[in-house]
Amino acid sequence: MILKNAQLFDENFHLIRADLSVKDDTITEIAAEIPGDGLDFSGCVILPGFIDVHIHGCAGADFGDAKAESLKIMSDYLASCGVTSFCPASMTVPESQLTPSFQAVADYRGKESGAYIHGINMEGPFISHKRKGAQPGEHIRKPDLAEFDRLRSICKVVMVDVAPEAEGAFAFAEAASKICTVSAAHTAAPYELTVESFRHGFSHTTHLLNGMEGIMPRDPGVATAVLDDNSVTAELICDGRHIYPALLRIAFRLLDEDRTIVVSDAMKAAGLGDGEYTLGGQTVYVKDKRATLADGTFAASVSNIFEEFRNIVSYGIPLKQAVKSCTINPARVIGAEKSVGSLAKGKKADLLVLDGSMTEIRAVFIQGRRHS
Repeated sequence: MILKNAQLFDENFHLIRADLSVKDDTITEIAAEIPGDGLDFSGCVILPGFIDVHIHGCAGADFGDAKAESLKIMSDYLASCGVTSFCPASMTVPESQLTPSFQAVADYRGKESGAYIHGINMEGPFISHKRKGAQPGEHIRKPDLAEFDRLRSICKVVMVDVAPEAEGAFAFAEAASKICTVSAAHTAAPYELTVESFRHGFSHTTHLLNGMEGIMPRDPGVATAVLDDNSVTAELICDGRHIYPALLRIAFRLLDEDRTIVVSDAMKAAGLGDGEYTLGGQTVYVKDKRATLADGTFAASVSNIFEEFRNIVSYGIPLKQAVKSCTINPARVIGAEKSVGSLAKGKKADLLVLDGSMTEIRAVFIQGRRHS
C-alpha cells in the first residue's frame, strides 16, 4: 500500500511533501515519490497515530468493567478519533476488583479491532487522601510492591502512579522504575520532597495542575518542581476545562516540546451526552462536557486526544509541539518509541490522515489496516 500526494511529518517532525509505503503492519519507505499506484491523499496531512496513555473509558465502556466487550468498545471508539493505541487506566479500588480488570486486558490484547493496548496505567491506589480528586478515598493504600508485582504478573504495566509523600514511596519507586514509568500523582507533596523524588525513580507527573496544588508564590509544590526540572515529563488534559487555555500556553512553553504529553483522562461518558454515569463505583454527573461528582469535584473528562489536539492548536501551541505531544512524547513515556510515535521506516504503520487544515479526520490506519 502506498499513500501518495500528501504532506507528512517526518521522523524529525518537519512537515514535508512525500509518499509513504506500507507492507503488512510496517512503514517501508518515505520518499518524495514512490513509483506505483496508491491511495491519493492530495491536500491531506499524514501524522503518526495518536497515543492516549491515560484513559479510563469512553462510549459507555470502562476499563473497570473487566470485560472484553468494554475494551472492544473503547478500542473502536478511540480509533474513530484518530487514536491508534492506548493505555487503560485503573482507579483506586480494592485489589480484588483490579485483578479481573487486569485479566480482561491480558486476555484481550492482540485481539483489538481498533486501537491497540500497550499496557495498563495504574493511576490508583497508591495516592494521597488530601488530593484524591475523584478517586475513592476508602480504598487508598500505601505503595505495596507485592501488590504491584501480583498485578503486573497478570498484565503488563507501563505506568504506576504514586504520591511522593506516601509511606515507602521512594523505596517503591526505586524498584518499580526498573519496570515501568513512575508518576507523581494525586499528591500534596511539597516542592523539596518532589525534587528529592526525582532522584528516587519518579520521572513523570499525572495530569499536571490537577490532583495537586497549583503554583503558589510561597508554597511551591509538585507543579513547580516539574516545570523547573528539564528531565521530568508531564501530562496535560487539554479539554479547555481542566486547565485554562492561557495557563496551558504557559505550561507548554515552560515544558518545551519534548516533555508535554496530551492525555484525555476520559471516562465512559466520552462520546456520549449529558447524564449520570459511574467512575470507580461513584456517580458522575455530566453537563455541558463537564464531569463532576455530586460535590462538584472534577471526575475525569469526556474528551479525546484529537479534540484536544485541535484545542491546543487553536490556543496557539506550536504545531510541531502539538503533534509531538500526541505521538512521540507519550510513546517515550511508556517505552514504545522504537516501534510507534513517529513516521519512520521500520515503525508500525499507525497513521492518522487529516484534511489540509488538520481539523477533520480523513482516514485512520492501525498497524497497516485501514480502520476508517
